[in-house]
Amino acid sequence: MDEMTIERAPGGYRLQAECIVPRPLAEVFDFFSAAANLERITPPLVQFHVVTPQPIVMRQGLLIDYKLRIHGLPIKWQSEITAWEPQRRFVDEQRRGPYKFWRHEHLFEPCDGGTRVIDEVHYGVPGGRLIHWLAVGRDVRRIFAYRQAKLKELFA
Repeated sequence: MDEMTIERAPGGYRLQAECIVPRPLAEVFDFFSAAANLERITPPLVQFHVVTPQPIVMRQGLLIDYKLRIHGLPIKWQSEITAWEPQRRFVDEQRRGPYKFWRHEHLFEPCDGGTRVIDEVHYGVPGGRLIHWLAVGRDVRRIFAYRQAKLKELFA
């Protein structure tokens, strides 16, 4: 069962999204280990592209550059892999980008039916609650709903 919540948290917001992917943990983690696959699970409207030359070898301390569009505006985003535990979890944190802060923990757990993929994101929004209510909360929810649906499609 897919689940998603967004709630207020200290300094910003917390999103938690979970879905079951019907594949073994090693296969699912390997998919996420290839940074280029992020383009495959991000909505086309965002025009998300990894700028860092491929192939990218994931590791703690790695910086990855992206470009995307949010409501038509071009954005450059850089994230750092701040935790890397193969077959279990990794964390990326925004170093440059549209948010006041963005910390995304990706967790992977074996379960009946495959692998549970858990996304926990803590983020802050310039402009605070009003901007979050008007656009950002809805955008983040749509991006992660698309991601869950696309994972199911790719691993069906």
